Amino acid sequence: MSKFGELIETRTPVLLDFYAEWDEACKGMHLVLREVAASLGDEARVIKIDVDKNKELAEALRVKDLPTLMIYKDGEMKWRQSGEQDADTLVGLVKEYV
Repeated sequence: MSKFGELIETRTPVLLDFYAEWDEACKGMHLVLREVAASLGDEARVIKIDVDKNKELAEALRVKDLPTLMIYKDGEMKWRQSGEQDADTLVGLVKEYV
């Protein structure tokens, strides 16, 4: 989990997407997250975390529903929500922390 700490201990906002390859809602979010990443450019990072490959982290963060999205800045969770979101909403949320 020290790698996770390195990911979130940054002044740049980080949007995390906890997903699973087999989940249909998560598949739908792939294009949305690409659009978000393109819109934000260097202002923020978008990181996808496969819950099947990172079970310990998903359990530690109590990720139950997929997709689960979180925004971290300076090591602190600023926002969290489960379920699909549209690109404009996500870009707006992340920009609040830029």
